Amino acid sequence: MVYTKKTPWVLIIGIIMCVYAWLVQQQYLAGVIKYLETDKLAGEMVTMGYIFGVIGIVVGLWQQFMQPKEGHLDYYLSTIGGALLILLCVFAVKYGAEPVFKAWGAAAGKSIGWDFAKTLGINYILLGIIVGMIVVNVFKVPTWAENGVRLSRLGLKTGVILLGALYSAAELAEYSKWSIGLIFVFVLGSVGITLFMGRRRNIPTSMAGVLSAGLGVCGVSATVASAPVVNAKSSEIAYSIGTILLWGILMMFIFPPVGRALGMTYEQFGAWAGTGILNSAQVAAAALIYQPNGIETLKVAEIFNITRILVLPIIVLWLAVWYVEREQTAAKVNLLHVIVGKFPLFVLGFIVLFLLSTTGMFAPSHHAGGKFFAGEKAKLLKDEQIVVLQKAATDRPETKAALDNLIANKRVMSKEDDVLLRGMEKAKETPKEIKAVLKDAHKNAWKTSPRIGWFRDLIIWFFAFGLTGLGMQITVKAITQAGGQPLIIGTTVGTIKAVGALIAVLLLKDLINP
Repeated sequence: MVYTKKTPWVLIIGIIMCVYAWLVQQQYLAGVIKYLETDKLAGEMVTMGYIFGVIGIVVGLWQQFMQPKEGHLDYYLSTIGGALLILLCVFAVKYGAEPVFKAWGAAAGKSIGWDFAKTLGINYILLGIIVGMIVVNVFKVPTWAENGVRLSRLGLKTGVILLGALYSAAELAEYSKWSIGLIFVFVLGSVGITLFMGRRRNIPTSMAGVLSAGLGVCGVSATVASAPVVNAKSSEIAYSIGTILLWGILMMFIFPPVGRALGMTYEQFGAWAGTGILNSAQVAAAALIYQPNGIETLKVAEIFNITRILVLPIIVLWLAVWYVEREQTAAKVNLLHVIVGKFPLFVLGFIVLFLLSTTGMFAPSHHAGGKFFAGEKAKLLKDEQIVVLQKAATDRPETKAALDNLIANKRVMSKEDDVLLRGMEKAKETPKEIKAVLKDAHKNAWKTSPRIGWFRDLIIWFFAFGLTGLGMQITVKAITQAGGQPLIIGTTVGTIKAVGALIAVLLLKDLINP
């Protein structure tokens, strides 16, 4: 079978990207860029525009003048068109739509007192998902782009794998001790409630099994992994996936505004999203909608998300025993084959990158989020900031000593001093102007490894690509497959999980923050 669909659009998209990069490089769009306040992204526009544009031109010319032949090369090249369509949408929302909405929101804030763009978290991740949904439901994904659009899930998984390079052993241990407890409570609790409600509402045992795995563990992946164990029908799998998609999409849009309204930190929101949102892709989407230009939220959310994925084998075993007890005609299933065959391999990739990170391959092994203590290379505070610090006071001798060291040397002298000064910065009684200087001192004391900085940029692009492509796979038909009893059970369990996780994170807020 030949997968490549002959079309001029791959070539056209490539030309558009190259022309755009050239216009930015030659500063023909300087006025527009200045108005949109995207000056810092100009270099990225040029680099990414040329890279993807050249790929589009080369592949587009090949499609026009060469005869595709059946084989692996044909299949791989057939994905380029869809990938470029997704990237074109990312370009449009990141460099155009997002800054326009920010400008409109700021104007609304001045005129009516409500910056809707900031409050609702309108950014290129959210807009990319919405644009993708419009494309598939209004215009339909063209046939030449279908293979590439399906490639978006690979982008998400690659992003998760690369995230492993950003963790240190100490940092992972800090978050894991909370994620393990929360995830076990909410995963096991969600599965148990779903099975209980399934029995009370008289839905088929197999239906209850796949629905419980999807609602409890990690959405679509868990639904598919558990289906062989409970002998689920294809229609039951479809109902479960429809329920998870409908609920997950709603939460993906609801979580960020609620988090902002409650003033949640990046760490708190990441813990909530990683625990309370059903599907892995939607966890990443919510985290990046909450913090689109950084990955602190995403990192915490994925730790909680990966923790619950690691619980999947336990849930599969539970469902196997539960199903056999209730169905006398249940066929024997090779549990080891199901667990190994259906376990998400990208989690293993994440673990490998994390292990390499602990060796110091990407940054010093003691780094936290890619940042390491700069020591003598730390940037010094300004004289006027030192004047502000001289007004600070504390009753704790050890904190006063750390403060005196900071004032004398204009930089944080040790990690121990940094911890003490961070405590002073977070104290409610500390004046705002002193907090601001202490915050700068902390930032100056830590530097980001160049390799980690490169990883961060790459991760953001993989997730932007993957989530925009995910939007192109969210059809009204798939969502409406959720109906009747599955929807009632899914809504009930999803609400309990989301609200319960929020309460737990708020109660543990001082412990979850590093």
